[in-house]
Amino acid sequence: MSVAFRRESDEEHKEPKFEIPIPPGPNLVTRSGLEMIAARVAKLEGGVPDGDEAEEHGRQLRYWRARLATAQLAPPPPEGEVAFGTEVRFRMNGQERAIVIVGSDEAEPESGYIAFTAPLAKAMIGAEEGERVDFAGRANAIEVLEIAPLG
Repeated sequence: MSVAFRRESDEEHKEPKFEIPIPPGPNLVTRSGLEMIAARVAKLEGGVPDGDEAEEHGRQLRYWRARLATAQLAPPPPEGEVAFGTEVRFRMNGQERAIVIVGSDEAEPESGYIAFTAPLAKAMIGAEEGERVDFAGRANAIEVLEIAPLG
């Protein structure tokens, strides 16, 4: 039988698995973000699973090691200004909300922690209490009510 018609195995035909994408830009972190990344690396280094899980484990470990190596502790935020490492209470569309601006790996939007690269954070960074900022093509869409640095 010709080699062209021989099937080696199903493994040859699986989609390749790629590395976890690294978010672009600087890897700014809060103190708790740095601790979280270090804890993930320590946990992953603590044991390597066998079989199919080993490849994913390796991918996760490479990602978190890279994030730990490139982590930059953000400087303290300027007083009275929305910045990385601040909790912000604001009003948008008639509703009050609060967010915490953190690094990409710390972000949990459902819990109110958003990355400094998120459009909402970008719109408010640099604003002061009482200031209104544009967002999503609307002028004065957000009113900044209160700003507090993370503790």
